[in-house]
Amino acid sequence: MYERPNTERITVQSVIFFSLHVYIFLYSQKMRGEVHSHLEESIRPYIDLIDTLRSVGIHKDLALPTIVVIGDQSSGKSSVLEALSGVALPRGNGIVTRCPLELRLKKVPGVNWKAVLTYDKKADESVNSSNFAAQNELAGKGVGIRDELITLEVMSPDVCDLTLIDLPGIARVPVEGQPEDIGKQIKRLIMKYIKKHETINLVVVPCNTDIATTEALKMAQEVDPEGIRTVAILTKPDLIDKGTEKTVLAIVHNKVIPLRKGYIMVKCRGQQQINDDIPLEEAAQMERDFFQNHDYFRCLLKEDNATIKSLAVKLTQDLVDHIEKSLPQLQEQIKKQLWSVKKALKDCEDGPPEDLEGAKEFLIKTLNGFNEEIKSLSSGEPMTEKNMFAQLRAEFKKWNDYLNSTKTSCEYIFTFKKQRVLMKIKRGMELPGFMNYRMFQKILQDHVAKLKDPAMNLLNAIKGTITHICQFTDVVSEYCSPDKINNIQLTQLEKAEQRISEQFKMENRIYTQDPIFLKILSEITNETFSEKELPVFDKQCKYSQMLEAYYEIVVQRMADQLPLMITFYMLQETAQLLTIDTMKLLEKPDVHELLSEDSDVSKRRKDLRARLNRLTSATKAISIFFND
Repeated sequence: MYERPNTERITVQSVIFFSLHVYIFLYSQKMRGEVHSHLEESIRPYIDLIDTLRSVGIHKDLALPTIVVIGDQSSGKSSVLEALSGVALPRGNGIVTRCPLELRLKKVPGVNWKAVLTYDKKADESVNSSNFAAQNELAGKGVGIRDELITLEVMSPDVCDLTLIDLPGIARVPVEGQPEDIGKQIKRLIMKYIKKHETINLVVVPCNTDIATTEALKMAQEVDPEGIRTVAILTKPDLIDKGTEKTVLAIVHNKVIPLRKGYIMVKCRGQQQINDDIPLEEAAQMERDFFQNHDYFRCLLKEDNATIKSLAVKLTQDLVDHIEKSLPQLQEQIKKQLWSVKKALKDCEDGPPEDLEGAKEFLIKTLNGFNEEIKSLSSGEPMTEKNMFAQLRAEFKKWNDYLNSTKTSCEYIFTFKKQRVLMKIKRGMELPGFMNYRMFQKILQDHVAKLKDPAMNLLNAIKGTITHICQFTDVVSEYCSPDKINNIQLTQLEKAEQRISEQFKMENRIYTQDPIFLKILSEITNETFSEKELPVFDKQCKYSQMLEAYYEIVVQRMADQLPLMITFYMLQETAQLLTIDTMKLLEKPDVHELLSEDSDVSKRRKDLRARLNRLTSATKAISIFFND
């Protein structure tokens, strides 16, 4: 039966599977790390700075100088990282790297080997075979891929100073238990990292494959077609077919697929050497002997294009140079974003305090401020450029203009000629020469009744104006639910409709004070009418003017009365009801639940505060770096 070979991969699970026997292995072998002793202490601050910036989460706001390791499955990627780190990492089959792994290697002379695993704001120094939690907690149990970063920091005198981000190997065909789109998931994750111009792409390619068909290199070429920020590692040189050495050598010499940062060939421990427990220190010497004795690849040693040691030197120098060039622009970007975030936070009002006492004070202050705002709003005080009463007054003017226009339309009805026709039609039992007062009542009642529908239209127009003016809505919606506001407005609308209907029922009774009627009649006729002539006052020739005078009184009454009623119910009383309703909130026991925010503003505020903390920490880290 076919048995799937072990896949060489450094993985999150591999890192999590750091077992106690690895720890003992490192000490029992007394790895002196001769491979890693070449690095200067002066480079550490640059790498530490970027590690610190990534730890505070600044990579969520802008891209950081980074080396990202990518490769197809079985490309030898895990062996390369194992040799670089000086740590014998456990192996696994299939996809066992399910989250990006940041591998921080710190050369610390005189310090015992130590590894710290950090994920999801948790730190774990007990790196052993029981640590399944990190990967499973982030990606869930199974074979899913997640974007969350896991950090493994290794401190030892036997490692080089370097930070790499290892990504899952590119899977072509899903195996049992893997989703059908596992390949797409992995490529999406890889592309997220390698497309950034701040990233150095470290592509691991086996020598015994056609480099042009390597998926990892193809992806690197898509985002970096000129090869400016791509470096390739050629692995497994001992497995190439005889007769292909010159072709492979041409690749290393940048003659096939040119890369600005070039190629380096390495020979890491093979599976048999791993099975034989060949230590990494001895494997490094065996690697050097392999190149020294190779007929074609011997020249690569002199060119520093071979061995893990040359790779470590190159990667460290490339990373430090990249960081050094990027720092001025990085510092400027952080300053600009910090200024922008501070400005944006000023536009967001302060949220509720965390402590109970502060929350209560905040609630009282907030409710008082809210009540003052709606009081000012309902009283017509100009609070913003979108003054509500300016728009309401425009609607009331339309109502007044309409009332005045109806005076023209009723002129014919009020003429004496029309009256005579009506008198003939409406005449009752009265003797000739006497006037039927009910006829004049009927004329006025019919005409005034026609104003009711336009009055209701005015009410609905005002209600719509109030609802859609953001000034009013913003003030109340921050503290009351839209449903609560809508219910209060609908109740008040019904009250206003009822009150307007009652007003028109009262207008059925033809009445006004005598002095008012006589004053208007005098203005219309240019004659003087006195109360002394009362109660006998019957001048048939003045009937049309008398009707006109009374209708003028109705118009004046309606022009003022309806706006007063509508503003009272739809604004003043609505504001009072909202005030009472909000003050009842103080009676609720759970203040924190009451002040919990789900609005877009609160989410934006929370995001801005998190960004502010990240950017502030980053600014301090860069300042310390330059001052030191």
